[in-house]
Amino acid sequence: MKFLQISTDEVYGSLGKTGKFNEKTPDMPRSPYSASKASADLLVQAYFHTFDLPVNITRCSNNYGPYQFPEKLIPLTILNCLKGKKIPVYGDGLNVRDWIHVEDHCTAIDLVLTKGVAGEVYNIGADNERTNLEIVKLIIRQLAGLRPDLTVSEDMISFVEDRKGHDRRYAIDSGKLRKELQWKPSVSFEKGLKKTIVWYLDHSAWLDSIIKTEYREYYKNVYGTRLRTEI
Repeated sequence: MKFLQISTDEVYGSLGKTGKFNEKTPDMPRSPYSASKASADLLVQAYFHTFDLPVNITRCSNNYGPYQFPEKLIPLTILNCLKGKKIPVYGDGLNVRDWIHVEDHCTAIDLVLTKGVAGEVYNIGADNERTNLEIVKLIIRQLAGLRPDLTVSEDMISFVEDRKGHDRRYAIDSGKLRKELQWKPSVSFEKGLKKTIVWYLDHSAWLDSIIKTEYREYYKNVYGTRLRTEI
């Protein structure tokens, strides 16, 4: 039996224009969310050192793919394009994230569960750094090609108040995972994003069901005043 703590690259804080987080990067969380994750990581490590509980911690970059709820950047952009609504982008849109398809994340988790050395931390990333603005513009271009009947353009982009504690850049060095467990990502970002857009186009009923009733209230309570837009 092993306990696997699925953490986040946010525990490391924010990067400048160069460099990447590795497993030896000190934790410097800068938001309540990332601080809670870092606290959980410390608790897991304490159980390993005190009680020899077999544990691993994984810290992954931004996931994307099917079934992601539309408060996240990629599904929200797709949804608003389909609904003909403004696409909210935090701040100047130049915050950088490292993106990984959920299927690649899952294969990494499976490897860590079965082959990871107890007590070790493994970073998971696919070397796909993009600004938020780049992501939105790419979705608009891909949707225009996939659904020529839609009227979508970059004029739909609406810059909104930045999120509090919004780190400028994340980038993951997953060299340890690649070397020790022979993992590597298999889904390129361009193909993965197109695959994701097609999935949402093919599952419009699921998407519509998500944005009704309880979820709509949740979205308005958490994001409404800041984004000045509704799903």
